Amino acid sequence: MRQLFPEPAEVDPLDAYSRLRRIGDRPSVRLNMIASLDGAAALKTRSAGLGGPVDKAIFACLRSLADVILVGAATVRAEGYGPARLDDSAQKQRRQWGLDPVPPIAVLTRSCRLDWVSPFFVDAEQRPIVITATSAAATDRDRAAEVAHVIVAGDDGVDLGRAMRSLGELGHDNVLAEGGPGVAAQLAGANLLDEVCLTLSPLLVSGDARRILDGDPLDRPTRLELGHVLTADGYLFLRYRRP
Repeated sequence: MRQLFPEPAEVDPLDAYSRLRRIGDRPSVRLNMIASLDGAAALKTRSAGLGGPVDKAIFACLRSLADVILVGAATVRAEGYGPARLDDSAQKQRRQWGLDPVPPIAVLTRSCRLDWVSPFFVDAEQRPIVITATSAAATDRDRAAEVAHVIVAGDDGVDLGRAMRSLGELGHDNVLAEGGPGVAAQLAGANLLDEVCLTLSPLLVSGDARRILDGDPLDRPTRLELGHVLTADGYLFLRYRRP
């Protein structure tokens, strides 16, 4: 893969991204999203339609660097999420870092109503995590606990600050957030985004697709610093970080 910034070079994505460090009592949070040239975060309701083989390789690379993957329940349903899978090389590298071979996926769900017999839960190599609120029915939380580790973080809705601290208490230092746009906006609003990795797809789609952040305006725009720009197969891979 070719790096354009900070200096031209051929790079290994694993070296270009690297792992993040814990911030105080919570893990670092890296957001990975894709958008078309005209700003659409999905094609026909799915972000996968914007990607290609090279984007999938970066997607897998970022997963291999994470302690835990974070995703909203709506994205799990819309994208047809299954359990996380990594190749043998990535699993070997993770073992050298002292991590489980595959990261668990944590799902944010206020209602705590998911398909508990789907492959996402029953075929997972690492027990999934369900992050929910006390407003969810006790019967639903009990059912979730049969197939996942349950974190209750908030009353009427999920408090993302509490959720991140709870993930930190489980020993996770590095969270990879995969959206969707609503969750991404909530993370930004709670000032929890430490890094944004944006894949710019060489497609124009038009329509009314959501942006990579879809929520209330931030009280104050957040400025990030450009870390690197990579390119392959017409895609740009942008990495922005907190100053």
